Amino acid sequence: MKIFGICASPRNSTTEYVLKTALANLEDDGFDTEMFACRAKTIKPCMHCDYCLENKKCIIDDDMSDVYRGLQESDGIILATPVQSGGISSNLSAIMDRTRALEAVDYNILRGKIGMSIAVGGDRTGGQDFAHLKNITYFMIHGIIPVSGGPFGSNLGASFWSNDSLEDIKIDEYGMESLKRTLHEFKNFLNKYI
Repeated sequence: MKIFGICASPRNSTTEYVLKTALANLEDDGFDTEMFACRAKTIKPCMHCDYCLENKKCIIDDDMSDVYRGLQESDGIILATPVQSGGISSNLSAIMDRTRALEAVDYNILRGKIGMSIAVGGDRTGGQDFAHLKNITYFMIHGIIPVSGGPFGSNLGASFWSNDSLEDIKIDEYGMESLKRTLHEFKNFLNKYI
């Protein structure tokens, strides 16, 4: 099974570290993984021009083409975002909006895939839940089955407190436990439904 992870951070730091940790765990269990990092990529915002509805492709030619391919080829999708202004990053927001062009080709193209959320905040309560809820809403809109870590501590997904430091996120035991629980459920759903 193929897992496509999107790192929506503009930097190579804490969010990318956590996503790479998650993908390495999945690889150890035999999953094929791919990561798309927004860092140094061009993802322009959707113009909502409806070009895709008539032409079955986006009018914008940028790095979103790699995201379209990754989403199509995957069985499972992980959205990993830094918390910015109490929610998801602008990079991830643009990706979400631009997915419209993919579904203009086939309305059901993402339906039935399994989705997982990772949120990394500079503060312990910096907006991780709001970021998870946006990711879960995205999954639901596109027919992707959202998975949480269950009702005992990872209710919406894997939540991290980076304290704006790569070294601090590596010792965030609570965050790593939330990732472990969420990955466990993600694998269960993939093995049951895919």
